[in-house]
Amino acid sequence: MITSKIISNGILRALATIIVILSILYFLYEIQTVIVYLCISLLLCLIANPLIQFLKHKLKFSNSLAAITALVIFILSIVGFILLFVPLIITQANNLSLLDTHSLQQQFIETEKSIEAYFNIQHMDLNKVLKDSKITSIIDFTYFTGFLNSILGFMANMGMGLVSVFFITFFFIKDQDAFKVSARKILPDTNEDKILNSITKINHFLTRYFIGLLLQLTVVFILYLIVLMIFGNQNAFVIAFLCAILNIIPYIGPIIGTTLAGILTMISMIGSDFQTEILPRTIYVIIGFLVVQAIDNNVSQPIISSKSVNSHPLEIFLVTLISGITFGIVGMIIAIPVFTMVKVILKEFFPNNKIVSVLTERI
Repeated sequence: MITSKIISNGILRALATIIVILSILYFLYEIQTVIVYLCISLLLCLIANPLIQFLKHKLKFSNSLAAITALVIFILSIVGFILLFVPLIITQANNLSLLDTHSLQQQFIETEKSIEAYFNIQHMDLNKVLKDSKITSIIDFTYFTGFLNSILGFMANMGMGLVSVFFITFFFIKDQDAFKVSARKILPDTNEDKILNSITKINHFLTRYFIGLLLQLTVVFILYLIVLMIFGNQNAFVIAFLCAILNIIPYIGPIIGTTLAGILTMISMIGSDFQTEILPRTIYVIIGFLVVQAIDNNVSQPIISSKSVNSHPLEIFLVTLISGITFGIVGMIIAIPVFTMVKVILKEFFPNNKIVSVLTERI
């Protein structure tokens, strides 16, 4: 028989549960910087894992020496990138007025006037179309400046957190075997092997994926840079850099990157003749970017997205599409790693399930 005391206890337990959950979420929100450091350290650990295995097994390095070597390589890479590329990025960004919203808007308006004058010569009333569409009010000019400033600001703020990140990464690399031993003591005996096998496989697949993704972005950046340099773009480096970063977003990123490249190419040529210089060069750049995307879609992406995580390209596309519709751009970015983790866990815990066996037959 249900009494008022039982109902009261149930309500109190529910309230206590809600309070505990809210407290945990609030705590996680307060330590979000630490969580970001942990995620970055874990990513560096995954990227460094092949090097660590080579140093430990081939060169017989100790855990500490292998970890120190990996961190030194990371630090030298970051320092080299800063010395070589950051000043160039900032200089070209200033040339393009990407760091100044007002200047960027003025340049865009000048470009719009050039396009309008060109189409008026062709007896097309582009002015009416532009006013009806209100394109200058629709376009958020702060997006371009905010995008680049967020990247530069992140790099500047990371200077404060680099010590923390490298400190955490060092112990992630050095004591990963000890962490596994500790996990064995904590995990329930019935599922211990399954959980540890899942962690090992997830680490393997994500390491391959992130390394492959870095290689893909590097290849795309180089190809974009070559295209822009061939057509004499003075701000080739920063445009290629921004468009390559956008490639992190599956499917949509390259389209945004190509559009951005076309706009920035026109803006960078303010003062030149639209019909004979700006329009032809912009068209050539867009065609060049489309060729690069064709190469990337048919060569790089199938290797990275499919072979690195052992999933069918159609499977990857559908998962990315569903994640994008559900969670937006962030969902598209994390779709493949999360999907891979889910598949590995399902494979370990439900190997006899028919649906799971079909989905995970390539793992």
